[in-house]
Amino acid sequence: MILSEETENISILNSAKEVLDIESKSVAKLVERLDKSFVEAINILYACKGRVVISGMGKSGLVGRKIAATLSSTGTPSYFLHPAESTHGDSGILTKDDVVIAISNSGETEELLKLLPIIKRMGIQIIALVGNTSSTLGDRSDVVLDVGVEKEACPLNKAPTASTTATLAMGDALAICLLKKRGFTKEDFLLFHPSGSLGKGFLYTVKELMHSDFELPVINATDKFTDAIQIITEKHLGIGVVTDDAGKTVGVVSDGDIRRAIMKENDAQNLLVKDVMNSNPKYIEERDLAAKALQIMEKYSITSLLVNDENGKPKGIIHIHDLLKAGVA
Repeated sequence: MILSEETENISILNSAKEVLDIESKSVAKLVERLDKSFVEAINILYACKGRVVISGMGKSGLVGRKIAATLSSTGTPSYFLHPAESTHGDSGILTKDDVVIAISNSGETEELLKLLPIIKRMGIQIIALVGNTSSTLGDRSDVVLDVGVEKEACPLNKAPTASTTATLAMGDALAICLLKKRGFTKEDFLLFHPSGSLGKGFLYTVKELMHSDFELPVINATDKFTDAIQIITEKHLGIGVVTDDAGKTVGVVSDGDIRRAIMKENDAQNLLVKDVMNSNPKYIEERDLAAKALQIMEKYSITSLLVNDENGKPKGIIHIHDLLKAGVA
């Protein structure tokens, strides 16, 4: 029987929906199983003085490689150890300070079980991600996390689909909980991703992004306040650098300082710059990474930082907009 194109399309979409439904439900059911074993696994991984070693065969191995990559990029040094290769010398990379995460849906993967005596002999703790908690791997592990599923998304119930998705999700849960426990920041994450869109702009220095020379709205501390407003407005940076007669930076006047002065004083015409300036501005060096400028701005809730030369004279200003354009913020 030849199906019409419309009927075939409907059949395809229904099959896809069924796969996604089975896999999403399999992941959702993991939530119900989270207990003290998961907390124990996090504590073991957090206390690990070596590296986290992930091992698994076949599709479990592929998932294990991704989990290792996620852990490493979020502050937990990890690598993947192929169980079949491990019994031919590769197990030599293991140290007594490591922790092993062993992945097997059945819990009876022969290659993985052969690796267990080596791990046990070295006194290394094992965290098992298994679909059968009563399996050999489950019985011989220090902590067992149940990633079992009722059925695979495969209509034959053979191809690892829902089970690998559930295992991957559990690995992500471990990684993110460890990230939070370590206090891993956005800057830490970008440090491990200097290339591509994740780390776009992260390696820029302040010097590369700052405004300098003729762009700087430089005003003197003894200038009239109203004259300073005009200079600051013309330069479009929302801030003015205040210098003394020797040309050294002594403060800043921001848009906020201007508004506060106008609201507070009845006659702003008689004010001088030194009457309204902030004499304790925040600075950064031109050689610093732009990411550090962002960190300082976030900490003090400001939008600009000054850059002075070695003599204390204004050399530049870096603005939050510069960071946004460069992809740092």
